[in-house]
Amino acid sequence: MPHVGSAQMPPWNRNELPDPPVFRWQNIATMLGPGLFMAGAAIGGGEWLTGPVITARYGGSLLWLATLSILGQCVYNVEVSRYTLYTGEPIFAGKFRTLPGPRFWLVIYLLFDVYMFFPFLAAAGAPPLVAMVRGEIPNPAANPDDEFLVRSVSIGIFLLAMVPLIIGGKIYNSIKVLMAAKITLVMGFLIILACLFSTRQDWIEIGSGFFKFGTVPVRTTEDVNGNGILDAGEDWDGDQRLDVAEPSLALVFDTDDDGQDDASDVNGDGQPDRMVSVQQNGNTIRWPDLDGDSLADTVLPCDTTGDGTPDQEIPLDRNGDGKLDRFVDIDGDGIRDGGNVANVLVALLTGRQLPVMDMTIIGFLCALVAISGNGGLGNSAISNYTREQGWGMGAHVGAIPSIIGGRHLQLSHVGTVFEPTAESLVRWRRWFWHVARDQWAVWMPGCFVGVGLPAMMSVMFLPRGFFVDDTWQTALFTANGLRENIGAQWGNFFWMASLFCAFIVLATGVTPGADGFLRRWVDVIWIASPRARRLDPKSIRYVYFGVLATYAAFGVIMLTLEEPTTLLFISALLSNFALGFTCLHTLAVNLILLPKELRPGWFCRIALFLAGLFFLLVATIFSWTRLQASGYL
Repeated sequence: MPHVGSAQMPPWNRNELPDPPVFRWQNIATMLGPGLFMAGAAIGGGEWLTGPVITARYGGSLLWLATLSILGQCVYNVEVSRYTLYTGEPIFAGKFRTLPGPRFWLVIYLLFDVYMFFPFLAAAGAPPLVAMVRGEIPNPAANPDDEFLVRSVSIGIFLLAMVPLIIGGKIYNSIKVLMAAKITLVMGFLIILACLFSTRQDWIEIGSGFFKFGTVPVRTTEDVNGNGILDAGEDWDGDQRLDVAEPSLALVFDTDDDGQDDASDVNGDGQPDRMVSVQQNGNTIRWPDLDGDSLADTVLPCDTTGDGTPDQEIPLDRNGDGKLDRFVDIDGDGIRDGGNVANVLVALLTGRQLPVMDMTIIGFLCALVAISGNGGLGNSAISNYTREQGWGMGAHVGAIPSIIGGRHLQLSHVGTVFEPTAESLVRWRRWFWHVARDQWAVWMPGCFVGVGLPAMMSVMFLPRGFFVDDTWQTALFTANGLRENIGAQWGNFFWMASLFCAFIVLATGVTPGADGFLRRWVDVIWIASPRARRLDPKSIRYVYFGVLATYAAFGVIMLTLEEPTTLLFISALLSNFALGFTCLHTLAVNLILLPKELRPGWFCRIALFLAGLFFLLVATIFSWTRLQASGYL
């Protein structure tokens, strides 16, 4: 057959397309494939960290972003599997086959994939484990010993997560068992909690939130009609007070949480404040100068009654520690009031003024989009696992074995395709719907449940408007709220159980994430490198182990330097850019390299194109607001 794509890549072999399995309810367990595997991998940082942070402050009304993300990823998953069903190769090999060739795409995708060296799941999984062992919450932000302990534990979690990747024969099977155990344990616990403590309103809150398209976070007083009275429907957070919009003193982008150097917006005008340098306790710190007199301001005039006239001066540093308070706490309840939501689409249809979005939460919204489902380039692993499952032409190619216990396994250096005859096209359509069913009926529902149940916990057990003050404890605050709400008799038991689930979710999420990264690059090396193609097919496990060792070394370095939320935001930004770009590139691959009879139809083409634009738009908005907050724009 003629050579397709870049001449620097080896030509495909040719063989017959195997018969697909026949779907029957009695053999449904044997029909489950990458969809179940990746649904287990999807229950991770986005579901346990960013989802509850957002729903604790705004309820379920912003979960429509997760809906768009999951739907877009599902379309992408089916399309990358389309390529693998035809060639037996993972989608990355197909991308490297497109012009201008593998060397060009190597640089591009290495830049996109750099976020995988920020293992935020291991960093976030350490505090729950330390809390379980000690029986109390660690405080790394204030205690250097606790910080050292948590960082050490996070490194241990990260390295232990690499163990399933080096033992057990076929690596895919080892991780599949791990993900099945994770789904059973975590989903079982969350379902028990929901059945015991949830209300009908909690289910409606979360379920409807997935469909409230166009809803955005805003900051506003609860006194909608301006009469100074808490009327029916105005108590957004349910605290029985007529709240005002309390200004933020340190933006969410203050990633080191020291109140220094980062831009602030104390007066709430949407622009970074003018800052001056002052000496305090022998240190030079940056502090807001709102009136332009080159002196550090100590108080902020506030309108606590909402009549338009300042009637109270709130200190910017209440405890005198030389740091900006996180927000102006006018009523002293520890919660930053003023958070609310408004719908852009409703405003457009009714001719109202468009709401002004509260951009201080944009980092968590970006992370929710990025990690709901799998996110980033991690979804491309679907094509690898489709091959490992032996689906379509993957049956002719082989699998990646572990370094220990996989001597009988091997992986071909090149893909194998079939001739699209009338007979083979019948089998092809059955194979395609087999993959589509696996994604739409298993992966997608699993992702919605994985987002919805942890989010429901925050709605059930945390007050509306809850503000995350310590970035080290993002994985712990729902467990704390659960204990406080249940009471002393059962509170400690459920607190420990919740911490254990948080640890399991985050720690086990490291393994498939690392494996997906390794597969992307090991497969590319195995197919694109002339030197690697001269190796024995059984030697693939040595290449895999070498890349694994390099990845582990970089991951340990990052865990010693940054906090969990910092790693999360960096990963979210880069993974959204990566996923948006790879959606568009996958569309090009399937339209260029596949025979006409196997190419996606117009619905799939448009859906994949729009998905790519969505992820790129989210990443661009986050980048823009981050640059503004840092004073660069």
